Amino acid sequence: MITVPVPLGDGREYEVLVGFGARHCLSELLPVGVQRAAIVTQDSIPVQVDPDIEHRTFTIGEGEQAKTLETIEDLCRGFAQWGLTRGDVVITVGGGVVTDTGGFAAASYHRGVPVVHVPTTLLGQVDAAIGGKTGVNLPEGKNLVGAFWQPAAVLCDTELLESLPPREYRSGLGELAKYAFLPGGEGLMDLPLDERVARCVKIKADVVAADEREGGLRATLNYGHTLAHALETAGSYDLRHGEAVAIGLVYAAELARLLGRIDSARVDEHRRIVAAYDLPMNLPPGVQADEVIALFARDKKAVDGVTFVLDGPNGVEPVKGIRRLDLEAALEHLR
Repeated sequence: MITVPVPLGDGREYEVLVGFGARHCLSELLPVGVQRAAIVTQDSIPVQVDPDIEHRTFTIGEGEQAKTLETIEDLCRGFAQWGLTRGDVVITVGGGVVTDTGGFAAASYHRGVPVVHVPTTLLGQVDAAIGGKTGVNLPEGKNLVGAFWQPAAVLCDTELLESLPPREYRSGLGELAKYAFLPGGEGLMDLPLDERVARCVKIKADVVAADEREGGLRATLNYGHTLAHALETAGSYDLRHGEAVAIGLVYAAELARLLGRIDSARVDEHRRIVAAYDLPMNLPPGVQADEVIALFARDKKAVDGVTFVLDGPNGVEPVKGIRRLDLEAALEHLR
């Protein structure tokens, strides 16, 4: 097993355990003294965990459609009817939808009960379950309602990745592609799976430790996500999250080139890495520039005009006030 500490300041810290069979260590990583566990999962997830204390399972719906305030209400009412207290724990078992939604329910119920994540997808293990960002969607955009609520522990069991459907696994590769452009991501593709997951966790942990509540540096973890979230919100495109992120990475590179921040060789490097993971690089048919650009303005980073995380001479960083003309031109490069 590989243990990655996530320091948060003020003496707070939690551990991420990475390795084959990590879920079987769950009882050892629960907060001291908890009496009962509410396990949040989905009917489609064939993963059983044993917290070795009294527990009850609460299921949520499938897909992004389940990430709603209605789901949070259903969970919290279920917790209340069972009698869950602040001295108990919520355990999420699933992908990013489950960890985002179950984590937000834990943050909201009784104004916060401990949560432990057991992410069952590659995307969840390298990104969604790490760092304490929880939330649900609105019709107006993704993750617009949520809370920062750090887990008590995360268990990344790489054994669970062996049974993932190929497209679900590939979706996680979109987040892996993102890490290749962040500090510490050099040579990521060459590592064995356990070490690759642990390296991504370490990269994210370092960023979260420096900027827990997304005051600046943490925005770099959204590299490729601005277009990705717009595509996910805009319509019924057949895209998984990681696939949308891959397209967003190439778009961000094209936009950075148009702004003179990087050269064509660096754009080619983005395309090479995305292609190596067999991920899409072009816009789905029918994408309307007006629609996605309007959604850019609703992005959480857009506090001073449209803001993108872009590569450049100082590395990946937020860039504010990008002109519509450049946004449109970069989209044309992905047609």
